[in-house]
Amino acid sequence: MKSQPYKNTAAFVFKLWQREVSEEKISEKEDELLSQWKNKAEEDLDKIHMKESKERVLSALELYFIKPVKNAPVYQLKKYAYAAAAVVILLLSIGGILTYHTFSKPDTYTAASGNRTIYLKDGSVVTLLKGAELTVDKSFPASTRIVDLKGDAVFSVAKSKTHPFIVQADGFSTKVLGTVFKISQSGKDKSVHLYEGKVAVSSVGTEVSYLKPNQKWTNFGIAHTTAVISITTEKKSGIQKAELLSLSFNDVSFKEVADVMQANYKIKIIYPKETAEKRITADFTGGAADENMEALAFILGLEVHKEDHIYTLKK
Repeated sequence: MKSQPYKNTAAFVFKLWQREVSEEKISEKEDELLSQWKNKAEEDLDKIHMKESKERVLSALELYFIKPVKNAPVYQLKKYAYAAAAVVILLLSIGGILTYHTFSKPDTYTAASGNRTIYLKDGSVVTLLKGAELTVDKSFPASTRIVDLKGDAVFSVAKSKTHPFIVQADGFSTKVLGTVFKISQSGKDKSVHLYEGKVAVSSVGTEVSYLKPNQKWTNFGIAHTTAVISITTEKKSGIQKAELLSLSFNDVSFKEVADVMQANYKIKIIYPKETAEKRITADFTGGAADENMEALAFILGLEVHKEDHIYTLKK
């Protein structure tokens, strides 16, 4: 007997679908195969096929609604009615589940064992780094292109002046119209590194930051903190140099502020213990360490004394 590859394939895919509906774990390869099958199914759902499908269903149900003869027992009528109701409910249930999984359930891509490249429908390309996860709604691309990201990824976004591309990450989001950038998320430490184009980065409790190429946004692992850093590479040595362009704190403890200042300005700050937990709200745009330390001292109501790279705050 000749094999029937179509029926065998359909049965196999249906089994995969059953496992997905029951939330049984399936492999990445099986998930990819299932997605391909769903996409193919969507292509086949044209008006003609839909009409024929409806006609077949109604035809199958027709016998349950034929007017019964007068001498038909009452229990047989009930039997037919129950059977018809069961068929309708079954069709509605299966149709609802299939509709959700085919048209509503978001697509989720994971990079379990290594980097993985995802090609989105708008032409954008996303390289998920190991352990990352990208979620894309079925409606993508819409008037606003929105995706959700867990972990690290590099985005090459297809340009569009009218359809912004937004990456929603853990506690912050990045909005672009077309560019190449990298998002990194390591614990509380978040960053966006821009390679070309322009992006706007926003996080809870802070102002929006706008990046230009070769600039990086970061929170230094501290909530309500943002910084923009310019990164340049020396042609001869290839060594990267970082310059702090802006630094903002919104209700952050002075101890955390001092830690960031010391790390980025390569200085040491000595201050009274009682000031460690005082809350600081400040915005430093440009300026050298001397200017920013003077501003901090003013906020705390202290005086600052400098000796070499050591700043001492005292009453």
